[in-house]
Amino acid sequence: MPKHYFDRLQNIDRLIRMKGTGTPKQLAERLNISESLLYEYLSFMKEQGAPIAYCKERRSYYYECQGGFNLRFINNSGEK
Repeated sequence: MPKHYFDRLQNIDRLIRMKGTGTPKQLAERLNISESLLYEYLSFMKEQGAPIAYCKERRSYYYECQGGFNLRFINNSGEK
């Protein structure tokens, strides 16, 4: 999978955690992608368990519980 795919997911996650995504159109423009592609990213994140919702009053996506979307391998063994 291309690196830009993961970069976009991380950017979407960061903006959702900040509750600063804006409308779907604004978020797609910020990420320089189409709205339909944005919905594909959001769908993928939801399939992976991210509790994403949209607030019409704030005009932003948010997580329904505290947390974040992590796409990196975490080595818990202490080895490098």
